[in-house]
Amino acid sequence: MSQVAEQRPRAVVLLSGGLDSSTTLAWAKAQGYECYALTVAYGQRHQAELDAAARVARALSARDHRVMRVDLAGIGGSALTDWSIDLPEQPSAGIPVTYVPARNTLLLSLALGWAEVLGARDLVVGVNAVDYSGYPDCRPAFIEAFQNLATVATKAGGEGARFTIHAPLIAMSKAQIIQAGMQLGLDYSITVSCYQADSQGRACGRCDSCRLRREGFEAAGIADPTRYA
Repeated sequence: MSQVAEQRPRAVVLLSGGLDSSTTLAWAKAQGYECYALTVAYGQRHQAELDAAARVARALSARDHRVMRVDLAGIGGSALTDWSIDLPEQPSAGIPVTYVPARNTLLLSLALGWAEVLGARDLVVGVNAVDYSGYPDCRPAFIEAFQNLATVATKAGGEGARFTIHAPLIAMSKAQIIQAGMQLGLDYSITVSCYQADSQGRACGRCDSCRLRREGFEAAGIADPTRYA
């Protein structure tokens, strides 16, 4: 490893392979971080995301990319982990059935553990409180609360280290996110957002995630590179 690389601050970036998380990895790289990408296979039905995450990590030259496995399907309670629950194809009132209980708390906890081992003090997550589905763990209050938790829950925090949770997309519309990613040179054709993408990563074009993605490209005035089944 070069001396320049050694001097760069390290950041753990949560990378699902979707549009938002891929944009945050591009953002972290542009900020000068040495990026350690973390993908969590939590039992989600959209397994094509995992392949997309590997493609994005390679394309953006992540220092390391790891996949950790956790069985949130064993808990259930979400259309993303329980195949008996139908995926919604229209917006619904309240928090939709695609909400995965405790998902972002778990994902950030794993990222925090890896960050402590790496000596990293920065975590990057692609949560968004504007064009999102009403998930409670995508709000600024959640990010602030987890950052406080990181200080009291770790050996590094007890010794005076301060962790920062970066959520650079949290106040951006989907169109603004896409425009930012394009300026950073991100190729969105290698990302997968669909909740039920097929084995080749082709999107259904009907689920809520596909709708938000499609509307984002339309609002941004950018051709949608998504591959549809």
